[in-house]
Formats: sequence, C-alpha cells, structure tokens
Amino acid sequence: MSNTENNKRIAKNTILLYFRMFITLSVSLYTSRIVLNTLGIEDFGIYNVVGGIVVMFGFLSVTMASGTQRFLTFQMGKNDFEKLKTTFYTSLIIHFCLAIIILILAETIGLWFLNNKMNIPSDRMNAVQWVYQFSVFASLISIIQVPYNASIIAHERMNVIAYVSIFDVSLKLLVVYLLLVSSHDKLIVYSILIFMVNLLINTIYRIYCTNKYAECKFRYVWDKDLFQSMMSFSGWNLFGSLASTAANEGINIILNIFFGPVVNAARAISFQVNNAINGFASNFQTAVTPQITKLYAGNKIADLHKLLYQNAKFAFILMLFITLPVMFELETLLFWWLKTVPLNTLLFCRLVLLQTILHSLSIPFIMAIHATGKMKVINLTAGTALLMVLPVSYVLLKMEFPPYVPFIVYIGGTIAEFSFVLYYLNKWINLSIRSFLKNTIFPISKVIFISVPIPAFIYYQMDKGLIQFLIVSITSSIGILGSTYFLAIDHTTRIYVRNFISNRFHLKFK
Repeated sequence: MSNTENNKRIAKNTILLYFRMFITLSVSLYTSRIVLNTLGIEDFGIYNVVGGIVVMFGFLSVTMASGTQRFLTFQMGKNDFEKLKTTFYTSLIIHFCLAIIILILAETIGLWFLNNKMNIPSDRMNAVQWVYQFSVFASLISIIQVPYNASIIAHERMNVIAYVSIFDVSLKLLVVYLLLVSSHDKLIVYSILIFMVNLLINTIYRIYCTNKYAECKFRYVWDKDLFQSMMSFSGWNLFGSLASTAANEGINIILNIFFGPVVNAARAISFQVNNAINGFASNFQTAVTPQITKLYAGNKIADLHKLLYQNAKFAFILMLFITLPVMFELETLLFWWLKTVPLNTLLFCRLVLLQTILHSLSIPFIMAIHATGKMKVINLTAGTALLMVLPVSYVLLKMEFPPYVPFIVYIGGTIAEFSFVLYYLNKWINLSIRSFLKNTIFPISKVIFISVPIPAFIYYQMDKGLIQFLIVSITSSIGILGSTYFLAIDHTTRIYVRNFISNRFHLKFK
C-alpha cells in the first residue's frame, strides 16, 4: 500500500472517529452533569474512587491489550493469515486466564483494601459493596473482550467503533433517565445499569468480530513459541503499565486517604474534562497506530520516522487548538456545565490538561516502541520514572502539601518518561533527536509563541462572560490555524490544504 493510500486511510478513519467523538462528547457532558447532581458530590466521588480500585487491578488487562493489538497488527503487516489466526486464539486464552487472576485479586486484596483503608462514610458502605462488585464484573467482561476490540483496530474498521460508541452513549442517556425516576439507592442503581450497558456493548463487538473476521472464530490451536513471545512482551510491559496505572488511579486513592471523597469528585470531574479533550488527539492516534506497526513490520523505517514526526506535531497542535481556549475559559465552562463546581476542580482540570497535552507528543513514539517489541529496558527506565510519581506524591501529602501537588509531580514523570522513549528509539530505529526537534518541536514552538499572547491578554483584560469566551475562543483558533498553516507545515502540505479547500468550497487561491 502506498504512502498516499495510507494517508487517505488514516484521514478517513480519523474523520469517522471524530464523528463518534462529537456525538459521545455531547452526550457524556450532559449525562455527567445529571449524574453528579443526582448522586451528589459525595456519592459521585465514591463511585469514581471505588471504580479506581478495580482499575488498579486492571493494569494487567491494559498490558495485554497493547500486546494483543501489536501482535495482531504485526501479522497483518507480514500478511501471514495463519499466524494471525493463531495469534488471536492465543491472546484469547491469555485473557481468560488474566480474568481469573484479577477476580481472585479483586475479591481478596481489593476487598480488604476497600473495607480497611478507604475513607468512606460508614452509612454508605453497603452501597459501596454493590458498586465494587459490579465494577469487578464489568472489568472481567472488558478483559475477555480485549482480543476482539484489538482485531477491529488492527483491521482499521473505525466505522464500527464509531457506530457502536454512539449506541453506547445512547444507552447511557437511558441510564440517566432511569436513574432520575428510580426510588431505590441511586448509587447502587447507577452501578448496576452501567454494568448492563458494558455487557451489551461488549457482546455486540464480539458478535461482529466472530461473523466478520475468520481469525476470530473459535478453534483450538496452540503455539508454545507464540505464547511465550506474547507473554514476554507483556511481561516486560507489565511494569510500565503498573507504573502508569499507579500514577493515575494511585493518585486518586491517596487523595481519598488524605482528603476524602469530595476531593475525589473534583479529580473525577477534571478527568472527565480531560477525557473529553483528549478524545480529539486519541482518535487521531487510534487511526495512526496500526500504520506505525505495519511500517515497522515492513521494514519501512524512513517512512516510519516521517510518520512519527508528523503525527506528534499534528497531535500536539490539535490538542492545543482545543485546549487553549478551554484552559483560559475553564471557570466559565465549568459553571455553565455543572452549576455546582466542587472545590479544587478548576486547578485540577488545568494541571491534568497540561499533562495530557505534553503526553500527546509521546504517544506515537510509545507506539513505535511497542512495534519494535523491545519492552524490557524501556519499561524498567521510563516505567520507573512514572512509578515514582506515587511514592513522591504520598510523601509530599504526608508533609501536608496541598492536594494539587500530585498532579505537578505527574507532569514531571511524564516528561521523564518521554525522554527515555526518545533515547531508546534513537538506539533501536535510528530516530534522530535533531530531526525530531526540527520537524516537531520547532514548528509547534512557533505556533505556541504566535497563538498564546493575544487570547491571554484578552482573558486578563476583559470581564468574564459570554463575550470574553467568544473572543478568546476565536482569537486562539485563528492564531493556531494561521500559525500552523504558515509556520508548522511544509509547502507540499500547504498546497494539499489549498486544493482541499478549493475543491470543497469552490474557492480559488492566487
């Protein structure tokens, strides 16, 4: 497949994922507001922190998910269909075993931690037990489902993900309605209904895969070498996934220990805002990831370098385009959205968004690491940098630092992780740091320098309100689009953009 065809496929898949995102984002923002108001700040915080305990055990699933997608996509890049079928079945066996392990951990260590270490009001412990068990059940279903989702992404069928995701948020609208009319404990009702939605969505994905892809049909086959290879990849990736999970959900848990569920509610809202914003970049990355693995499998290293530089640059600029006006106008947006905004939410949101926009640079390079399959050293080094976020945060909170400090520590861990990733890619695939600076960092630096000052000046000079929000949004958007067009893309890309606009809107450029 030529580079032009690859780019068209990436563009098509990205558009499909953005279509999904606009629908799901609108519904998610509405439903989260209703859920917060219906459950109350305390119960909303409880639901998120209790679910976080299950996510902590789910780091095993995250490890295997990335490995499964990598091996499936790699075999597609090699055009080895028989090996592809064997890879799918082997990953299915591994995930069944993993689900059993996580069930045992969740019902022993996790349950003990919930009952003895969490800062939860005694009168809500019965409801918390229900939330915890249904969170465990949902986690087990998602783990077994991983090979099927990985197959859809490996085949680059993003339209399926888009349509099923829209159905998913439609069901969650129904959940909100049922929650409003329910006369039972709303926290328990919400956890049960969300579990049922997850069960139905995962069933749809499984039925689609078994009917559409031959490799997903059940058959017994055993390849000891492949099993060992997948376990070795995932085993070394385990430490990195543990570190990443600890940095995310571990912070949530220690915030609960020191400050209680109200702070967890603020942290949960900040991550909902972040997830909404991050969807813009993650959709782009999801569309590009299979191409990264296939280029490496086909030994097209020069094309891989170019794709990595461009992907990182455009992912960062895309995040900046969405994040910049949000960062300035966050206080107004939170008030419009929630009316009642928990304490610390504004600062938490800004710090989380800053970490995410920095992390967007590293995602394609991390995917390139996965494509190489060399997971040992990178996870021991970059993983350690992230893992240190948790003990450092705990010590600082123990010293009575304010609750926003762990978010700052996390930003430092993200920068350290990216530094290790670039260092090892330079060694393994001859990725030039100089070229990275020239093709990625310098262009986005120009965009930041041009686009930030004017909306910042307006933000600090005008009174808060709708007019300020509109002017800040418009000036930041024009600044980013204009500086990207003239300073961040090459002449060939500018010609492509002009031709696209000309053909689409029947305009002529001199």
